[in-house]
Amino acid sequence: MNALRQPNAPAASAATPPSTPLTLPLAAASQTYSFCDLEQAQPASAELAEEVALAIAFNGISQAVMLVSPADLEDFVVGFSLGSGIVESIDEIYDVHLSGTGAARQAQLQISSRAFWNLKQQRRQLTGSSGCGLCGVEAVEQALPSLKVLAGAPLPPLAWLHGLRQRISCYQPLGQHCGAVHAALFMDGDGELRLGREDIGRHNALDKLIGAIKRQQLPVAGGLAIVTSRCSLELIQKVLRAGIQTLVSLSAPTGLAVQWARQHNLNLIHLPHHSAPRVYSPELTS
Repeated sequence: MNALRQPNAPAASAATPPSTPLTLPLAAASQTYSFCDLEQAQPASAELAEEVALAIAFNGISQAVMLVSPADLEDFVVGFSLGSGIVESIDEIYDVHLSGTGAARQAQLQISSRAFWNLKQQRRQLTGSSGCGLCGVEAVEQALPSLKVLAGAPLPPLAWLHGLRQRISCYQPLGQHCGAVHAALFMDGDGELRLGREDIGRHNALDKLIGAIKRQQLPVAGGLAIVTSRCSLELIQKVLRAGIQTLVSLSAPTGLAVQWARQHNLNLIHLPHHSAPRVYSPELTS
């Protein structure tokens, strides 16, 4: 029996955004550190984002060590499994057990025999980092996998993107509190913000968001993912695997990200600071 889904878990909406003050488990994601003002030589203190090493094992076999923010870890390992193509659906994840304290954490996942067989065939041993989502792949084919082309979806109404940078701030409590983290958010098919996840790693934040969407069984049809970070290839691949048909990035995409979005019928929109949204995919011709 799959114990990972939380069909009755409350989801934040645009009408009832999450509160800004940090609550558990986000409270554990930052701590106070002292520093000295270089000009005045006065001691002071500041809240800094924490990171931990999370060792992930599937059916008892170690697969990856990722540096992550120590919040929403179950969402992360579910989203990592889906976004990395280790499993094709959440139904292939039978159990997740988290353990460890401090800077060393462990996640033990039980997955289906089919998924575990495919995982062993890949012959990968990832050593993850917060900066690069492709560390440790052994061949170009793993960095550029064959993924399903989406059916294609209409572009979102322009009104959904008006004031988006300001509206998403309440879904970034850790970022508002101490900075140094990226965020990924989900807007549903009615244009309402529903979920937000944060992490020191931009691809980790997206993994957490995908895991939360799947665990809460939120429909992705007509919805869109929003990332506050640079939009590069691995983010495109994770969104494609999750079946989300529109990705909005607050930072510019890379050229390869645009190419992949166009090839796979993914709507890709960049939301600059001071100009209109830029649709990079589908490619619009005059």
